[in-house]
Amino acid sequence: MRFLTPLERSFEIPQLMVQLLLGVNVVVFALCIIQTKSASIPAEMLFRYGAMYSLAIDRHEYWRLVAYGFLHADPVHLFVNMLCLVLWGGLLEKRLGSLYFALVYGSGLVVAAIVSNATHHGAYLSVGASGAISAVLGALLCLRVLGKIDLSWNFFAINIGLNVALAASSSRIDWGAHFGGFVAGMTCCACLDVVEKVNALVLRCKFPEFVKMNAFVAFAVAAGYYWTSFTAGLTHPEIWVLALTAAIVGLAVIKALDLVLSMKKGLAIVVITLALANTALVLLLRNVLVQALAPICAGQLSTHAIAAIVERACADRDVTINLAAIAAFVLTILVYWRQFARGITDVGFVGATLRGERGRHQGV
Repeated sequence: MRFLTPLERSFEIPQLMVQLLLGVNVVVFALCIIQTKSASIPAEMLFRYGAMYSLAIDRHEYWRLVAYGFLHADPVHLFVNMLCLVLWGGLLEKRLGSLYFALVYGSGLVVAAIVSNATHHGAYLSVGASGAISAVLGALLCLRVLGKIDLSWNFFAINIGLNVALAASSSRIDWGAHFGGFVAGMTCCACLDVVEKVNALVLRCKFPEFVKMNAFVAFAVAAGYYWTSFTAGLTHPEIWVLALTAAIVGLAVIKALDLVLSMKKGLAIVVITLALANTALVLLLRNVLVQALAPICAGQLSTHAIAAIVERACADRDVTINLAAIAAFVLTILVYWRQFARGITDVGFVGATLRGERGRHQGV
């Protein structure tokens, strides 16, 4: 038996969500550099692309509560944040899974922006993923308090101490965002632990991560579409009824997935269901996608081959959307092929395994 060193216990190779967030942050920063021809991004560009500022919430520019977290002022700012994301994010995502990690990260982004806005008494401009990354550290501390992760208290003393020291040493560091994100991460992780404990009472199976992620994204996109399309002009009681209906539908879908996963070959059925759901989403968003194609169709492309493809796609946009829907179905099957093949060959072991995993885990 080989014992893990303290370093091995306090580091995990980044998984899907951490890799995705790392890539998006780096790509966004690179695009800003390309446009400005400078490694130091000017405040005007940061503001235009989503930086938080003093009147953002008053003007209902809620998209900035997320967008600001993917903007960075300079290479040092980006490097420090991404280093912490890699060091802490791998640990948290391995323990919580991609979906719950994304929820912790997102809660940190939003709450950090709100707390930052409340603690600034004058004009300000705020960018960076610090709040969300502080949420990751807060969630790790929550897991340690709950006894769900094997990290030494020195790990937290050192990392929290460094954060406090950095915030105290520089007036440019937004301590409100760091604190708000940290508390949000702890709170979100504690709530997820409660949710998982309740799930153990009402659900039979431990959902595979791809099922949780795909189902959540599909439901969120569909709910967002219907919310923006049908809430205009509704009274507050009607909006509450609509929200309650959506919640009931969501819970019913979760239970239906649970029952199917517990059946023989249920995993294959769920993969097909997700593929059909993704196809339906493309068709549901037909008008949105047609509008998105409009500026592309109106633009001039220098590459002849790409221009020919775009011209053909723009000639009949309805056919293009239908083809995109078919592509969504095929791609979903291809991406989940291993799970689909496992479900097809299942003779009853998969459902038993998923039920066993649910029984072995209490909380996150």
